[in-house]
Amino acid sequence: MRERQASQGARRVREFEAFVAGAAGRLLHTATLLTAEVPNANPRARRLLTLALAHTYASWDRLRGEDPYDRTRAYLAVRFAHRAWHQYGALGRARPHPASTLAVLSPQERLVLVLRLYEGVAEEQTAALLGLPTERVRAVCHRAMTTLLHPPRPPAPSTTGAQVTAS
Repeated sequence: MRERQASQGARRVREFEAFVAGAAGRLLHTATLLTAEVPNANPRARRLLTLALAHTYASWDRLRGEDPYDRTRAYLAVRFAHRAWHQYGALGRARPHPASTLAVLSPQERLVLVLRLYEGVAEEQTAALLGLPTERVRAVCHRAMTTLLHPPRPPAPSTTGAQVTAS
């Protein structure tokens, strides 16, 4: 009995290591996009990925034909949304790294945009994962794309100061 359990445990470890070897890079990039950190300095993204992989490993035997990548990505997204909500009071106020392209987006906008465009998750699946109506996911994605394609302009310099007179 113990030999069989040890054999199953070793198989489980090998399968999980193979999964991590193949998927960790893309999942880390997804987490980095969500946290809006720069790729070479992303401690929050690495922590988020570690938590998601630990959750996947803990439920590895219960996957039963389910894609472990989908399960890990879903946990990554839900964990990010949960943390953003509790850390900033709502999904609207985040403090991402200012050098990131996605820093101008709210956490909810980043989450929807990354799931929809980078990961290729359908609107209906994204809505179900986040507990939002499909129309809301569509609107958030559109707003995020508009913000990225047409960023807000910085305020114009004031011209009401001292005027220079030519002599």
